[in-house]
Amino acid sequence: MKNIKYCILSLCVALFMAAGAVNAGDRININTATVVQLQTLTGIGHKTATAIVDYRNTHGLFGSIDALRKVKGIGKNRLEAIRDDVEVTHISE
Repeated sequence: MKNIKYCILSLCVALFMAAGAVNAGDRININTATVVQLQTLTGIGHKTATAIVDYRNTHGLFGSIDALRKVKGIGKNRLEAIRDDVEVTHISE
């Protein structure tokens, strides 16, 4: 019974993440994205997604996509892998 619950929970999580995945033309705003939304990006797991949100909360909004390089876990290759799937827009106050 425990394995069935685990399988169902895993399936629900997978479906939820697939529903939030980046579609052609849709980009994720790194200034507003949640950890779950960031995890839909290629090569971004929970740890790195959390680091992005934590960095944003500590240092303020990202001024550019290249500013992601300041986040631990985001190197040149990882940034290039997600560059076309992210955007930086600023929140109007």
